[in-house]
Amino acid sequence: MNQQSGLRERKKQQTRVVIAETARRLFGERGFDHVTVAEIARAADVAEKTVFNYFPTKEDLVYWRMESFEDELLETIRAREPGESVLASFGRFVSEPRGLIAERDPAARERLEAVTRLITGSPALLAREEQIYARYTASLAALIAGEARAGDGDIAPWVAANAMMGIHRALVDYTRRRILAGIHGPQLARDVLAQAGQALALLEKGLGDLARRPS
Repeated sequence: MNQQSGLRERKKQQTRVVIAETARRLFGERGFDHVTVAEIARAADVAEKTVFNYFPTKEDLVYWRMESFEDELLETIRAREPGESVLASFGRFVSEPRGLIAERDPAARERLEAVTRLITGSPALLAREEQIYARYTASLAALIAGEARAGDGDIAPWVAANAMMGIHRALVDYTRRRILAGIHGPQLARDVLAQAGQALALLEKGLGDLARRPS
């Protein structure tokens, strides 16, 4: 039974990858907004219903690999060492290169640039991304509230979660601008890490002195 179950899961994962890779190819050729789910299904040799079984929305065909980000982020914070703050563990997590940015081969570079152009050129994908960010922020706020034993009316966990996720969103936007400007590889990683350090230091210090006018 375990072998059969494992085989079914592997086949499901293979089907999922085939659908997603087919969608990526078609999106890259014609743009996200000009490809239908029905066309993806035909090209992947599956039923349209099968596509929706694996990917509830068309946008999920692009963002499906982001599913693990939320779980990994929250687990990093939960598993932090005694004495380590939520901000420090969050910063450690977002400062670590991952995904295509962490790869060095030319194929990964080309794919990263293609994905960047795909997302930045589609209002539908950018809108879906906002929904994903909102979910991440709510999950982080709930975790902070639980650990801080905050009351129902306490907005501090929500403020903290929004500030930290604001860093992540700003780093994503910065990374995309650099990619579209032709910056890749170690230079890109160094630039993003430097920006992350500055942003995290700003939150660690607080905003009281930010852009204070001379008296």
